[in-house]
Amino acid sequence: MKFSEFILVDAIRAEVKAKDKEGVVREMVKSIQDAGGIDESDYEGIVAAVLRREELGSTGIGRGVAVPHTKHPSLTQMVGTVAISQEGVEYESLDGEPVYLFVLLLSPNEHPGEHLRALEHITRMIKDDGFCRYLKQARDCSQIKQLLDEADRGEFTK
Repeated sequence: MKFSEFILVDAIRAEVKAKDKEGVVREMVKSIQDAGGIDESDYEGIVAAVLRREELGSTGIGRGVAVPHTKHPSLTQMVGTVAISQEGVEYESLDGEPVYLFVLLLSPNEHPGEHLRALEHITRMIKDDGFCRYLKQARDCSQIKQLLDEADRGEFTK
């Protein structure tokens, strides 16, 4: 699995404006909607699904990274985006630290295996300190896309 298989380039955000968990989720889902990845009529339902998933346990996994995700019946294909906060967001992260790097993944209900493969890829990449450090330093969407492309080519594998 590669980032290019699910990340919508037009949904990437180099600077989220939100200052809390719900705001970040809303901003990222809206960016996917604006990029044509979801219908406007599904926006609230998808936000609610992501926030329900957060109630089960924070997807703020530590080291300044969160991977909010959900499956939703309105989706016909897996879509995702990346967003960065320069200031950090209180996200109820497992380590109690602010989150700077967000990777949102939205998947159709009927493809749980694909959802898990994408989460495995995301997890593998965010364990790479260099990849995360460069992503957090990215200042525009083209830099983020370049780093995702480099990751897809295996340039960050340990």
